[in-house]
Order: sequence, then structure tokens, then C-alpha cells
Amino acid sequence: MPRRRFDLGRPDLGAGIAAIMREAGVRPGFPPDALRAAEAARAADRGRVDLPLVTVDPPGSLDLDQALHIEPISGGHRVHYAIADVGAMVAAGDPLDREARRRGVTVYAPESKAPLYPTRLSEGSASLLPGAWRPVVLWTIDLDDEGRQTAASVRRAEARSRSRHTYEDLPASVAGPLAAVGELRARLERDRGGVSLRLPEQEVVADGIGGWTARYRAPLPSEEHNAQVSLLTGMAAAGLMLDAGVGILRTQEAPAERSLARLRLQARALGHPWEQGVPYGEFVRSLDPSEARSAALLQEAADAGRGARYVAFDGRPPRAVADRFHFSIAADYAHATAPLRRLQDRWVSECCLAACEGVDPPGWVREGLEALPEAMREGDRRAGAVERGVIDLVEALILAGREGQRFEGTVIDEGTVQLADPAVRAEVTGGCPDPGSTVEVELLRADPATRTVDFAVR
Repeated sequence: MPRRRFDLGRPDLGAGIAAIMREAGVRPGFPPDALRAAEAARAADRGRVDLPLVTVDPPGSLDLDQALHIEPISGGHRVHYAIADVGAMVAAGDPLDREARRRGVTVYAPESKAPLYPTRLSEGSASLLPGAWRPVVLWTIDLDDEGRQTAASVRRAEARSRSRHTYEDLPASVAGPLAAVGELRARLERDRGGVSLRLPEQEVVADGIGGWTARYRAPLPSEEHNAQVSLLTGMAAAGLMLDAGVGILRTQEAPAERSLARLRLQARALGHPWEQGVPYGEFVRSLDPSEARSAALLQEAADAGRGARYVAFDGRPPRAVADRFHFSIAADYAHATAPLRRLQDRWVSECCLAACEGVDPPGWVREGLEALPEAMREGDRRAGAVERGVIDLVEALILAGREGQRFEGTVIDEGTVQLADPAVRAEVTGGCPDPGSTVEVELLRADPATRTVDFAVR
């Protein structure tokens, strides 16, 4: 599931964010040998492919993993997707590799991050910055006129992006083909029962009366279209690895009934009842991420669908559905497109390259597969702890100064109430009625310094 994005608009909160990162066990810097290795990292020369590739990322991003070019072909489209080839610059067992295995993922927080690799590499020599020739893993995926994959291949090359764009400034020559493919793939996603969570960016801003409030920025259509290209590549990668019998998948079981029941109660509390008989995906797609209560529900839907994991295999593909299928995507899937920010994507690239060449993956790839799911689980745990800490901070900021006020809410779980306004989930002290009950709670304390909010049922 995608992580929440925040813009706190409060530069004075830097110490609080640093404390959240520290408490989560996030490593703030790199050991000297890893920094030296990043400075010295160089890729061997390889054949250049001069496609009109461009990058599309959030404003200010410098760790650019992907560059794309989409062109029409007879009966459909051809997608060229260049992925940063970290394996060309990081040797197995070297200081960069060892440190990356400890970290697992890049951890993001407002105005701060702890990268998977030193920025000299992740925002420099390996990043697909415009005009710079870089080693890439180049995917070529052909689609028919309905957006269905008809062919997929991947190879090593050297490429460069022609220009760097945000989701808001795409030229028509890029936005048009991207929208065409994105809409076709989104339609296929709906047809197979999948759902992409359009998580909004949450911004905490002054409310004009001495306090703070939250507003939400909905994802742009170009963000959703770009995400569909990444999903397409991940599904193609899963297919190659399953056919070869070696690789690592991203899987997800269906949400537990208790999680769905809780989400139904939250939906009712927030004024967007989830009618019986409406599938999960259809309900999620009905929510407007620019509206505060719908945005809060989208975040809760993401929580209900969490439980994704990594499954490595070597010798034969997993047989059990739970070990190969991704519920939200409704397909076999692998994370494949963010090797500068996610450790396991380097393994996926190597396994897919080997599969296309009809050879075994390198020895270090097979030797590292077994430990990879645990390394990723730990990295995701730290990233999740940072996210929860920031959520606690956001809620304390919004509620600070409102101590003594009473709010109406709905009990969604034992000791947990969903408020309607503000749209926050609150833990309550003392007795609490059964789930589904409407209650009035009083705010006892909201302290941003300790990220603590306390309510009591009245």
C-alpha cells in the first residue's frame, strides 16, 4: 500500500520529526565506508539507447528511479520504461550493499528522509536526472488496443532522460499517450476487481483563529496514469519470475472481516455509508480524495487492506494463492520500479534480466533471496512507525487548544472512536460502548510535544 504524504507547513517541528525517526530506529546517516563506496561507484560502459524518455515525479524529487516513453504501434501502444540499474553500481557484499540490506527502504517524513543509499548515489550518479547517461534496466512492453499486455522484455542499456517533469507540467506529447495507456489499464483493473487507492496528500495549515486544521490535495489524473504504468511493469515482472521459477513477489490477502466491519462503521460515522452488496473496490472508487471525510476514509481503507508481504521463491513458483496473489491489484505482482528507494527491487531486476536471457540469476541474487522478505519487513516496520508518529503529531496539532470540547463519534472497535469533525480516529479512556454505538467524547489533552491525544466518553 502507498504511504501517506504530509505537508505540515511548520519548519519549527523539525526536532519533533527527528525524534519520531529516532524512536522508530531509523539510521540518520551512513557509515564512512558506505559514503566512500557511493563516491566511487561507477557503472561499466554499455550500449546506449537514445529514446525520448522523460521522468515524472513529485516536485523537488531527485531520487529518480524511472523514465518512460510511450509510442503508438499497430493495434496498440509500446511502453518503454527505464529503471535505474542500481545493480550496475552496487556490488554484492560491498559497504553500500551491506548498509542497504540493513535499511530496506527509504523512510520519508515531512521535510526529511532517510535514504536507502547515500544521496551521492540515489540523487546523483544513479538517478535518472535529465541529460545524464545512466545505466538502466530497460523494459519494453507492448499492449493491444484494450491495454492488455501482448509482449514484455527487459535488458540492460545506457539511457538518458530528455526532461524532468512533475505531474502538473507534463507536455501534451507526454500527457496524451500516458493518459491513453493509464485509462486503458485502469479499466482493466476495474474489470478484474482491483482497486488503486487514491491517497491524498494531507496538509496541516493555520485555521486563522490560532489553531491548525487539515486539508487534502487529491491526486492528479497524471499521477494515477503514471501509477498504472508502474503497476503494469510490476505485473510483467511477476509473470517473468513465475515462469522462470526464481524471484520475489509482493502479495496481499483479502482484508479480514473484522477490518471490513470496522471500515463500514467508520464510513457510517463519516457520512459515507458503505451499502451492503457494494464491493470493496467499488466503494473505494466512490470516495473523493479532495473532500476531508472521504480522504480520511481512503486512509482507513488503506489500513484495512494492509498486510501485504514479500514472498521469495527459488526452484518452483508458489502454488498457494496467498503466496502469489495481490488482493488490491487482483493479479500476480512484484515491486519492480523503485530500486533507489526499495532494496528488493534490485533483486527483481536481476531475476527478470536472467529470465529474459534464459539463464540463472547471479549467485548473490539466489543466496540473498531467503533473507530478503525479513529485511523488507523490518524496513517497512520502521517506515510504518514513522508514519504513525507523524499521524499522532498531526492529530495533536489539529486538536491542541480544544481541551474540554466535546465531539460526537462512532465506536469502531474496543476503546476506539471515529470522530466526524475533525475526521480523526481517537482512543478513549474508561468504559466504551459496543462497536457501532454513537457516543459523545470530551478532549482531555492534546499535546504536540508528546504527540498525545486523550479522550473520555461522556
